[in-house]
Amino acid sequence: MWVSVNGKLIQTTDNSRTKFRTNISRSVINDLNEVAANNNTHINYLIESGLQNVLSKGYISFNKELRPTDRVQYKTTYDKDLLDKVKEFAKNHDLFINDVIEYSVNFVDVEKAKKSNYKHRIE
Repeated sequence: MWVSVNGKLIQTTDNSRTKFRTNISRSVINDLNEVAANNNTHINYLIESGLQNVLSKGYISFNKELRPTDRVQYKTTYDKDLLDKVKEFAKNHDLFINDVIEYSVNFVDVEKAKKSNYKHRIE
């Protein structure tokens, strides 16, 4: 992101975001890639939208027997506060974080997801 200091723009790292690595279904990633490309956004912004919706509901209906078998490693950045809430939510519901992420894909709100130019914003 960019910060305006004394009338000059200085590029800086967004400290509200954190890197996170997990394993997610390849088919989920492919589906999200298509949605992101069609809506001028990124996969992680779509995931964040879905996670916020799941957390706001406060419950999850996840069948551990139906976990996908095509999981691959996926690395990206997430909002720190949101990721901390997801970790706590997963722990309270006896699930893994990747389970919550994959479940949240069903609750993505494309209209509320950040656009791809969000990381280039000026604050």
